[in-house]
Amino acid sequence: MSKKLLLKDAHIEGIRYLETYRKQGGYTAAEKALKMTPDEILEEVKTSGLRGRGGAGFPTGMKWSFLAKPEGVPRHLVVNADESEPGTFKDRYLMEFLPHLLIEGMLISSYCLGSNVSYIYIRGEYSWIPDILEEAIDEAKAAGFLGKNILGTGFDCEIYVQRGGGAYICGEETALLESLEGKRGNPRLKPPFPAVKGLWERPTVVNNVESIAAIVPIIDITGAEYAKIGVGRSTGTKLISACGNINKPGVYEIDMTITVEEFIYSDEYCGGIPNGKKLKACIPGGSSVPIVPANLLLKTVNGEPRYMNYESLADGGFATGTMMGSGGFIVLDEDQCIVEHTMTLARFYHHESCGQCTPCREGTGWMHKILKKIEKGEGKMEDIDLLWDIQRKIEGNTICPLGDAAAWPVAAAIRHFRDEFEWHVKNPELCLTQNYGLANYADPIPVAANN
Repeated sequence: MSKKLLLKDAHIEGIRYLETYRKQGGYTAAEKALKMTPDEILEEVKTSGLRGRGGAGFPTGMKWSFLAKPEGVPRHLVVNADESEPGTFKDRYLMEFLPHLLIEGMLISSYCLGSNVSYIYIRGEYSWIPDILEEAIDEAKAAGFLGKNILGTGFDCEIYVQRGGGAYICGEETALLESLEGKRGNPRLKPPFPAVKGLWERPTVVNNVESIAAIVPIIDITGAEYAKIGVGRSTGTKLISACGNINKPGVYEIDMTITVEEFIYSDEYCGGIPNGKKLKACIPGGSSVPIVPANLLLKTVNGEPRYMNYESLADGGFATGTMMGSGGFIVLDEDQCIVEHTMTLARFYHHESCGQCTPCREGTGWMHKILKKIEKGEGKMEDIDLLWDIQRKIEGNTICPLGDAAAWPVAAAIRHFRDEFEWHVKNPELCLTQNYGLANYADPIPVAANN
């Protein structure tokens, strides 16, 4: 059974309220941290090996160490709660059921970073959660964990919740900062990076909800003990949002030593695929990461089991691997149409492009249009090569990663499932009434766990 650090108390009734949270040991990590120096906290975070849980997986302690500290200039912590990646909903779970865990993590992080005013930027569609967060903030402030002279330490900290307008692009940290400042949420050119010039041109750290919540157990058990959980550079636990063709969709906390096969088929996690269907493919890190067919999902290019961690999922690079990403684990069974799913993702990225960069603004629309033609049985063979060419010219040619996020799903779908695209072209009369399942493959995809 996986060790739980973040969700260990999630089942306790009333845990979203301060009284119950305190009874379970809440804010003891904050009390401990406030007796440490900011540098000591930073070293614990570095020692833990914690990597950003929002998608990029950049070492959190290293990111914090980049924060500029000019004399007399305020610094800020901004929590990215603009969780808009399709297939990802684990930050919502934390904020809805464990708001004080996030508030405590923000208090410790703000103290470490020297941020007296910190923010939570939350996506507009989470309309009910800001009220939960603001209630938790009020409780923490009344108990002396926020506000002036916290616990007599002389440290002041205020936390504010800002609702977004529902734009996916604001999940990119500089677009988020632009929106927080009251501007249109367009990504900024970098450098300068937010650590030097962020919110209102002040040094700023932007981390996602899970990353900041993880600071609490790191301080509680120490960074060294946290680093013992997991494997290699994939330390600690990771929240996974599991959905798609599985028996038990939900949010799971794993320690990144389990295999993908165990995660999908174990009763402790996803509980297998409904109706005895076979596994066809999976998108393991949210809609922007490459889709992987079952044979490569369950085995690496070396024939070893693929594990639920950063290194194993990326084994072999994007040609055969994928990414942990935001932890949005989407399972597709044998009846799912890859072309249709890819078209749906392309439509999303076309809609959410801010339009600032020509390759993304125009290319995402072109990809959606071509995929729609192929899916309807109106495509040509050359359309598949045109799709490949368009995604190649988008990737790496935009200010922010949204262009890459749009290109990678298309590239991976063509790379691994080109037969399916060709079938849609060759069988226009069938593609609207019949899915291209595993049975259509001349050489069916081998699946180790298809019992």
